[in-house]
Amino acid sequence: MVSYFIMYRTQDDRQRRFTIGTHGAPWTPETARTKAQQVLMAAKIEGEDPQAEKKAKRAAATVGELCDMYLEDAEAGRLLTRRGIAKKASTLATDRGRVETHIRPLMGTMKVPSVTREDVESFMHKIAEGATKKREKSGKKRGVSHVRGGKGTASRTVGLLSAIFTYAQRKRMISDHPVRGVIRYADRRRQRRLSDDEYAALGVGLAALTNAPKPRKDGKQGHMMWPAAIHAARFLALTGWRSGEALTLRWGMLDLPRRTARLPDTKTGESVRPLASAACDLLRKLGPGRADALVFPPSRGDGIMSGFPTLFERITKAGGLPKDVTPHILRHSFASLAADLGCSELAIAALLGHRSGSVTARYTHAADDVLLAVADRVGAATLRKMAGEGSAEVVAGPGVQQEVA
Repeated sequence: MVSYFIMYRTQDDRQRRFTIGTHGAPWTPETARTKAQQVLMAAKIEGEDPQAEKKAKRAAATVGELCDMYLEDAEAGRLLTRRGIAKKASTLATDRGRVETHIRPLMGTMKVPSVTREDVESFMHKIAEGATKKREKSGKKRGVSHVRGGKGTASRTVGLLSAIFTYAQRKRMISDHPVRGVIRYADRRRQRRLSDDEYAALGVGLAALTNAPKPRKDGKQGHMMWPAAIHAARFLALTGWRSGEALTLRWGMLDLPRRTARLPDTKTGESVRPLASAACDLLRKLGPGRADALVFPPSRGDGIMSGFPTLFERITKAGGLPKDVTPHILRHSFASLAADLGCSELAIAALLGHRSGSVTARYTHAADDVLLAVADRVGAATLRKMAGEGSAEVVAGPGVQQEVA
């Protein structure tokens, strides 16, 4: 077998042998000679060592190994977010899921230094076109995992890949960042909110499942809807909280006489939330419980209510709501309703737990009466809409923006 190689010396006078390749396409005497000239030029003028670089690439970690390193450091709390804190367990679970379902199958065996921008773009397009789409059993009893592709999934996975390669850059595993400069798909998330009719349908669904058993196909009486799930859904509609915040809420975090909740660890850090009278009325009917007990416990076990999304689907189905109505839609609807009532953006941000810098933090602590009044107005309007009374008249009050002549 005939092969082409070249001998050269590095700048520190070390002799190297660089193998170009075996004879045959693409290597002919002419193409091999051109490659040899490039190697000599790089070694003599630019001071490079092509053979050492070739060995380094062979010994380099794969993308799969890089992902393992990244996740290990992240789970150990050694990787901090922009707010200087470790990633939350829920975020890490999402990251690991994207690594296992998208990154590892498509790029796991590639060497880290060899990944190019073209590779990343091809990776993104494959996910968008459904190359990693699958349906399989999950670890839970009778559980099924649906891995979906699409442009949104592709963009978010490329975002994680960018963070992983930034980590590789800090570890000096690469010099060039292959994800930087890749144009992702536009975020086309719908700014969905409930209409007056849908608010009324939500009220119907909640009422229909309260103390009502689920029918079985054989005509016998089935089990009842878990009451805590119904209460949690109603609480989300009245507060605009994230579902994870409500499901991890414990009685010790509540101060019902002062109508506030102190959440020690939210997406934006510690958060103090004013509570509407309607939300407090609901909580008083449920408790109080032990300080360490969940306000909305699961039907079994000691963890949080992991089946809440499925239970929420039963509520929306009972009310005849579209399938795209999710717990997060309640949050967006709460914010939109508050804006309809003329509430200021700063007040809405404080009620929802958005982090808008020190101004919002000061506002939350210095204007409790104003925020409680705003929470009451939005909570009362929500109750009226769920009762089928439609839109409410906007009345100027605390926290309402007014034009100044």
